[in-house]
Amino acid sequence: MEVLKNYVDGRWVDSKSSEILDVVNPATTDVIGRVPLSTPDEVQAAIQAAKDAFPEWRETPPLTRARYMFRLKDLMEDRFEELAKVIVEEEGKCIDEARGEVRRGIEQIEVAAGTPSLMMGYSAEDIAVGIDEECVRQPLGVFCAIPPFNFPLMVPLWFAPYAVACGNTYIVKPSEQVPLSQRALFELIDEADFPEGVINLVNGAKEVVDTLLDSPDVEGVSFVGSTRVGKYVYQKATENGKRAQCQAGAKNFMVVMPDADLDRTVASLLTSFFGCAGERCLSGAVLLPVGDVYEPLKQKFVDAASKLKVGYGLDEAVQMGPVISKTHMERVLGYIEKGLEEGAKLLLDGRDMKVEEYPNGYFIGPTIFDEVTPQMTIAKEEIFGPVASIIAAKDLDEAIDIIHANPYGNASSVYTSSGKWAREFKYRVRCGNIGINIGIVAPMAFFPFSGSKDSFFGDLHGQGRDAIDFFTEKKVVISRWF
Repeated sequence: MEVLKNYVDGRWVDSKSSEILDVVNPATTDVIGRVPLSTPDEVQAAIQAAKDAFPEWRETPPLTRARYMFRLKDLMEDRFEELAKVIVEEEGKCIDEARGEVRRGIEQIEVAAGTPSLMMGYSAEDIAVGIDEECVRQPLGVFCAIPPFNFPLMVPLWFAPYAVACGNTYIVKPSEQVPLSQRALFELIDEADFPEGVINLVNGAKEVVDTLLDSPDVEGVSFVGSTRVGKYVYQKATENGKRAQCQAGAKNFMVVMPDADLDRTVASLLTSFFGCAGERCLSGAVLLPVGDVYEPLKQKFVDAASKLKVGYGLDEAVQMGPVISKTHMERVLGYIEKGLEEGAKLLLDGRDMKVEEYPNGYFIGPTIFDEVTPQMTIAKEEIFGPVASIIAAKDLDEAIDIIHANPYGNASSVYTSSGKWAREFKYRVRCGNIGINIGIVAPMAFFPFSGSKDSFFGDLHGQGRDAIDFFTEKKVVISRWF
């Protein structure tokens, strides 16, 4: 089977690395590709190509740079279903979820196409007699992205279009577990005829990351992944004087108030907890029913989850696919065992999930624990799988206290018909993304993808205006003419 190539300086290039990994379809367990773990020299070649391309790209008018975004957007629309299928085959999510990922990726490019106005500066006349002052935004140079496995097409598009449209050059290091989506995207980038060296792709693992982080020619890094790795990337990048935005792990709490519309709430919770097999940084992890809503909510939630169809995501009828790998499946199963050991009550057991057509797939069924306490491992740590924990709360104050006791701060939601409770929740809860009757709080491309506490390291988030600030430097000019 063909080994994937890197894309450097506008060309597809074979890696000379002897370290090659299989890319496995998590539903069928078929090997669908082979990816090289590129060498430091190959990373340096990509950095040099991006560095060499920067001066001319910076001088390219922003409107001209934006036109490449329009070309890429059109090409992605033309290959929409093809891109979605690649995501299903290498990552495991359902086809509709993959279509949603492609659509959100396209939306990033659409917003980045507006960079000519987004990166405009400002000025003031006569700050003193005969003296004017202005602030302009300028690109900095070479940036890079280190994305996760769970959204292989979309997450690099949180960053790269903005960086490139602002006049920087770019390097993407895809997750070695799911490199095929980025290969498909870079085929379109090549077809859109971006100038050589403006945007590059280097396959690999930690050695590639370290080479990027150590290089004095790389100005900044965008990372999405676990908190452990996010801390490492942030520390190493900032020690080397780089800009860094590291969006990290999560433990998201879903609060349900007694006045919530239960039927609509349960439908939303199913998507939140079990969509994408729970492998989303915005997935629900802990369900907090407040007061006497506990019993009816629990019954409806368990009943609905037990009816979800699990299988291969290319089947339009399937509602939940596999987790990403055998290793990750074993990790999630280990958390289920840990929950039982610590005294939680298993209401719905997904450990023995079998899909007849794909007996070797990495499938775990929807799993729900009751009688969980905030001190239990399953309530504290990020599981990143289809496992829900229920903790009953006597009132909203107790629910918020439980949320704040957790070190993560990515997302939290409240389900209620009360404007008072909704306002209090969004005002008090310390999380970057807040949902009101929303289960997946995914910001649109023109808003920042926020996060706090151990869910984010940095100052500026991905997407929207934050992206423009991250990828440009403000230069102030004060002038007087005699």
